[in-house]
Amino acid sequence: MRIDKYLWSVRLYKTRPLASDACANGRVKMVSDGRELKASHEVKVGEQYALNIEQLHKVVEVAAVPPGRVGAPLVSTFLKDLTPEEEYERIQMARQYAFEKPHQTRASRDRRLQVQVDHPWANRAKRIVAMIMPNVLTSSYIA
Repeated sequence: MRIDKYLWSVRLYKTRPLASDACANGRVKMVSDGRELKASHEVKVGEQYALNIEQLHKVVEVAAVPPGRVGAPLVSTFLKDLTPEEEYERIQMARQYAFEKPHQTRASRDRRLQVQVDHPWANRAKRIVAMIMPNVLTSSYIA
């Protein structure tokens, strides 16, 4: 079985073209000698491959060659995951910090306007403006 089909069959890549592209772009390597593999490389039981899947550096060993695409519960029958635990921890931390909100140095415009409306003198200012210019309060100038 070809390496691109194997990687797709054991659900390391969502589609077979993605697996082929990974091979073509040098993201699939043989662990023993470090050479980049083409999509047409024939998979043999016992071979180990190093894969770069997005930010994850995964190391897998072929346990058996599947007859076709297998269900998720059966993947462990055909694949041994040799990826170090530290790699998963690194990815976990990267994902955790990727979604933190950046520090805001200034309140947003909406928040500043809300603070102005909530100010104790805001109602008094509205009454004064209403006396001076009665048509302003009906327009969109003051919320």
